[in-house]
Amino acid sequence: MLQACSYKNKIDSNYYCQKFKFSCIKSDKVIYFKTTKGDFEVKLFGKDKPLTVSNFLENIENNIYVNQKFYKIINFPQISFIYGGVNPKNKFYIDGNETLKKTSPSIPLEIKFKDEIKPRYNYQIKNPSEIENLVNTFEAGSIAMVKRSNKKSSSTEFFFVTGRIPELDGRYSIFGKIIKGLEVLKKIKKEDYIEEVQISN
Repeated sequence: MLQACSYKNKIDSNYYCQKFKFSCIKSDKVIYFKTTKGDFEVKLFGKDKPLTVSNFLENIENNIYVNQKFYKIINFPQISFIYGGVNPKNKFYIDGNETLKKTSPSIPLEIKFKDEIKPRYNYQIKNPSEIENLVNTFEAGSIAMVKRSNKKSSSTEFFFVTGRIPELDGRYSIFGKIIKGLEVLKKIKKEDYIEEVQISN
């Protein structure tokens, strides 16, 4: 029996949404990235990653990604990592009410197993046999939050991957995937930036 089946999930997404004062989104959402290289469409996995998606949607509503650069691009022969969001050097952002706010340093790592109703928090896969039971794994167009530590994600920084990278599965909060415009992502360079991110109605 996989460890996933015996795991006791004592703290759920409602607890963390209340703690961080998020509107707890538990449905999939579609958002649109408008960039200097073109636009692409992303499906957010709110059903499986409610905390991470709720945090990201609140960031969008607070306009913290407007005119933000893709601050780091890492290219390998078969895959690229494209980093975006509020660079850790920038500790503050202006919200929709023109108020200066400090960015939260981290949120709990959130992963989900196929045979469990609730996501796990502050849990990183250690046993490789658990990976086959993950709901989300890294593939072309996946978006995940940058890590702060083994059990924590950044609240503002994220990255895309352009291909499969199973070595990272179960170690990051994967919370969405590009469903249209992957070719745009592959053209992005370090000088490019996000013009804005919009939430679909």
